[in-house]
Amino acid sequence: MKKWRHLLCLVVIFALGLTGCSTGQKSTETVERPTITNAEKVADQYDVIVVGGDPEGIAAAISAARNGQKTLLLCASDQLGGLYTDGELNFIDVPETRDGTQLVHGIYDEFFKAVGGSGFDIDKACQVFFDMVKAEDNITLRVNSQFKSPIMEGNTLRGVIVTEDGAEKAYRGDVMIDATTDADLAAATGAPYTYAGEDIGEKDREMGVTLVFGLKGLDWDKIVRHLTVQRAKGEVGKGSTDMGAKDNIAWGYTREGYGYEPSNDAVRLRGFNMSRQSDGTVLFNALILFDVNPLDPASRADGIARGQKELEKIVPYLRETCVGFEKAELANTARDLYVRESRHIEAEYMLTIDDVLENRPQPDMVAVSNYPVDVQPTKAQKFGTVIGFPDQYAIGLRSLVPKNVDQLFVVGRSAGFRSMAAGSARIVPTGMACAQGAGVAAAVARERGMSPRALCYDDAGMKEVQTRLKDQGANLNHVQTREAVMDHWAYPGVKTLRSMGFLDGGYDNNYKLDDLLSKNRYQNMINGSLRKLGFPPDPAVLVNDNPPVRQVIGTMARAAAELEGRKLPDDFQTYRHYLMEKGILTQDLAAYFSEPEKQPQGAEATQLVANFYQWGRTLPGAQQLIGVE
Repeated sequence: MKKWRHLLCLVVIFALGLTGCSTGQKSTETVERPTITNAEKVADQYDVIVVGGDPEGIAAAISAARNGQKTLLLCASDQLGGLYTDGELNFIDVPETRDGTQLVHGIYDEFFKAVGGSGFDIDKACQVFFDMVKAEDNITLRVNSQFKSPIMEGNTLRGVIVTEDGAEKAYRGDVMIDATTDADLAAATGAPYTYAGEDIGEKDREMGVTLVFGLKGLDWDKIVRHLTVQRAKGEVGKGSTDMGAKDNIAWGYTREGYGYEPSNDAVRLRGFNMSRQSDGTVLFNALILFDVNPLDPASRADGIARGQKELEKIVPYLRETCVGFEKAELANTARDLYVRESRHIEAEYMLTIDDVLENRPQPDMVAVSNYPVDVQPTKAQKFGTVIGFPDQYAIGLRSLVPKNVDQLFVVGRSAGFRSMAAGSARIVPTGMACAQGAGVAAAVARERGMSPRALCYDDAGMKEVQTRLKDQGANLNHVQTREAVMDHWAYPGVKTLRSMGFLDGGYDNNYKLDDLLSKNRYQNMINGSLRKLGFPPDPAVLVNDNPPVRQVIGTMARAAAELEGRKLPDDFQTYRHYLMEKGILTQDLAAYFSEPEKQPQGAEATQLVANFYQWGRTLPGAQQLIGVE
């Protein structure tokens, strides 16, 4: 989002200089949401069954149908679109390379163009999704169809049992595609998974969820002028792109958002992503909620209720604080939450953070995309962080095939992505690209009499999948951009700490290796490593501001010795020799840590802490984390 925002802001500012404060809003037509009713009689057996009416499920069903498969699409809601419609998240993050080349095409792009791009009208999106599904003769659509349980024969998935209109109904299919946001079908089959950051020792990590809300009575022209003019003046810092506007979308009011004092610590307001609807209502992605279990419907409902209650306080605050909000009134809230993370299904191949940030290809690629590795704030952490920003990376079919279950693909944010990689791969356009790949693969697997798992490893079969995807508009043109940090001598250390989630490079992939080591950075790295090893420090390791070599070496040596049940003499050279004996202070690093009063740089400290962590993994009782490089 950040990168294309830069371009949009420049365009808007340039236009202001030529034509004054024209908003340049695109026209929007008023569209009624379609009412969808189920046919009284439908078949019981299908070639492909897609469970989930989110954009990913729609893309998977359309893809399978276009490849000749008799396809059943089961949607739990009474309307299609899931996160984009029930969740009203219409501020689309468009995957683009650094040179501005759009990465995701195919079925996603058909939808994107049909709704008019980012900031689309929710009612129009409902209609577009329905029209896209109706246009496919091979698709049977069922709405208000609640998944209940899988139909299994051993480890093979044969169908699903759903509840429709209060009665149970069984559907059987040759190939199944799980497009539910939380991979409910895959989990019910017994497919293994990790939860949240469990793979890096953070199972209890709880990224905030969002309740999108709509306001009426806003002066949109005034808002656009305020944001564009203030940004042009550099009001939010030199070179900042934290505010701007184009057409019917805008972003900003960061200070006002974070300046709001919530009723409790389970609610937070942040900077606003805004989009104006055809009826004048403006939708906001800004309200963060904590203490919500996304797998518990009651907890989700409670989160929505808490958000609605908080808005009784937020709206008056916005009227008092934000330019253009003087007559703001609450118009609506979304019927469902925007949840960023829950399950991560263990697949044949797990996409890693290095796959993402090293812009890697995959031999079985079915999608090419990108997005910042965006880790949202938690209850204890006010601000989120960006671990890095890839140029482009590929996702292979193996990442869509769960372990231990046959005849099943999983698409969407809960597919085979390690939790750090999912910070990037979780976005809907990427999921729709993967879903189109799964739809094609389901057809090829059936035609060749192969299971999805076997197809992943069949060269001829994968070539057929990729050829069809290209012929049907998908983008598989991947270029492995090499990041500058990959050539740095301390890059092995970067990879280790980055994979644990406490070394971030931001939008420019700058890990500050050439900056002097700060107190907070070292304490975060060393204490974080101890926690990840399963040996949380008590008390925490502390150093002075601008820590010198002697403090870094001393604190690390004492921490390592304590893990071995030893106590070392308080002597700098003793500490150094001890760390060298353990292989932590290597010959390559020794010269950087020879002068006691010198302040080390980020590079040598990063590599030293990474060595400490890798040594710690060899200790009895150390926690072994599958998501750490």
